[in-house]
Amino acid sequence: MASRTTEGEAIDIGFDGRRCIHARNCVLGRPDVFEPNAPGGWIRPQRAAVERIVQVIESCPSGALTYRRKDGGAQEQPPAVNTLRLREDGPLALHADIRLGEEALLRAVLCRCGASQNKPFCDGSHAKAGFRATGEPAAKDSAALEARDGPLTVTPQPNGCLKIEGNLEIVSGTGRMVERTQRAFLCRCGHSAKKPWCDGTHKKIGFTA
Repeated sequence: MASRTTEGEAIDIGFDGRRCIHARNCVLGRPDVFEPNAPGGWIRPQRAAVERIVQVIESCPSGALTYRRKDGGAQEQPPAVNTLRLREDGPLALHADIRLGEEALLRAVLCRCGASQNKPFCDGSHAKAGFRATGEPAAKDSAALEARDGPLTVTPQPNGCLKIEGNLEIVSGTGRMVERTQRAFLCRCGHSAKKPWCDGTHKKIGFTA
């Protein structure tokens, strides 16, 4: 499903179906605004106050939903703390001022099983592939960062890992601190013995991406 924008009087809502992981925060949070399989389009921005819609959109982990306010209110801003959350048996959820190639994003969910057909983004293939990776790895000793926000550059290495540069807190699925870092190399082939970190296994298995 291609990206499209639904225009409203006070807010425009963008939806990129290629990045949607069906977290369902939208259809559960505001079922009156986000109504799947509804005739004439499933997004209805006129049905709720702008602030309510903004809250739901900003809870979309993949960034498939975005908005542009037309009422003079603030547009979405980068978070005060850059975080990468490890999903149990699933992908890497980023919330930061993300620079991914030529794209500037605030929310993204990235594949770490190696099976996505939409790399570097997750497309849900981890469930079909039976991917297993804990969302609660042991914590590393790491000092507090001088700054916790700022640009975060994500560079998928050719046939290799995800290289992430910038202030970042890697947290477990329950929010526990795993590592504070300014540079990380994270597995995206699905086979590292040190998940979420890369251990070079992508070379042994002939991972291509």
